[in-house]
Amino acid sequence: MNILQYQQEFLQYLESKVWIHEPKNLYEPIDYILQLGGKRIRPVLTLMAADIFSSDYKKAMPAALAVEVFHNFTLIHDDIMDDAPLRRGKVTVHEKWNINTGILSGDAMLILAYQYFENYEPIVFQKLAKLFSKTALEVCDGQQLDVDFETRNDVTIDEYINMIRLKTSVLVAAALKMGAIVAKTDEENANLIYDFGLNLGLAFQLQDDYLDTFGDPETFGKQVGGDIIENKKTFLYLKCLEVANEKDRNKLKHYYNLKLDDNSIKIEEIRRIFDLNDIPVLIKHQIEHYTQKAFNTLAKMNITKSNKEGLREFGLWLMNRTV
Repeated sequence: MNILQYQQEFLQYLESKVWIHEPKNLYEPIDYILQLGGKRIRPVLTLMAADIFSSDYKKAMPAALAVEVFHNFTLIHDDIMDDAPLRRGKVTVHEKWNINTGILSGDAMLILAYQYFENYEPIVFQKLAKLFSKTALEVCDGQQLDVDFETRNDVTIDEYINMIRLKTSVLVAAALKMGAIVAKTDEENANLIYDFGLNLGLAFQLQDDYLDTFGDPETFGKQVGGDIIENKKTFLYLKCLEVANEKDRNKLKHYYNLKLDDNSIKIEEIRRIFDLNDIPVLIKHQIEHYTQKAFNTLAKMNITKSNKEGLREFGLWLMNRTV
């Protein structure tokens, strides 16, 4: 299991594709977002699962590309909805072109993602498309809940965890299961690797929440404090409301109701409140909890000890990342 090798070979496969066709205004934004870099974690997971269950990860390349194209489609639309100026340290698609172009190019990416499943025989195609449709709809459910939470003041931590499960975790889980489907492993293994990914995805998103507020702008690639500016009720915010005293709670709510031209003081003050209430430590405990839940499924999986260790190492790397 060589993550770097999966990444390099996937990038070669990605770069071998010609994205720009006529009309150029539809396809140039697709090429742009796909060239922006990023961790390529989801396609790597698809290749990794195929390798684990069949020792032939190259046949999973089209499925891995479908996952990456779909993920980037969601980023274009998410950035429009969040009015985000930066993605991976570069200008977002809707800022570089316009909102209409972003919407239409994103729509085209969703359709392109499905086309890559046509590389597989009918039974594999059917399983991939069924999982993909379920996952795509769940991601939309999660995105809508995320939007709904912005105007609600009674969001619970359980509701938040369910939202990030839908918005983020199901795609991580599906990426792994797609590799298992392409490898034609048994259903039990495919479901176990899905569960592994579901819990790892929760840990991944919670780490993202942490980095959004406490990350290094040089390595994070996105605007640090973006969630605070958008008044997003992340785990950090909800946990702080739960454990803080009344004074800190009121101060936190006050800042979360503000829309400012210069958000630097708002970000600084909210970070200070989080620090005072040990929120960075508490979110780290939650990240460890879901990572351990993911590791617990490895024991039931019918794979080699070295592959189990490889998945475990990958989970630990994700949990401790800074980007």
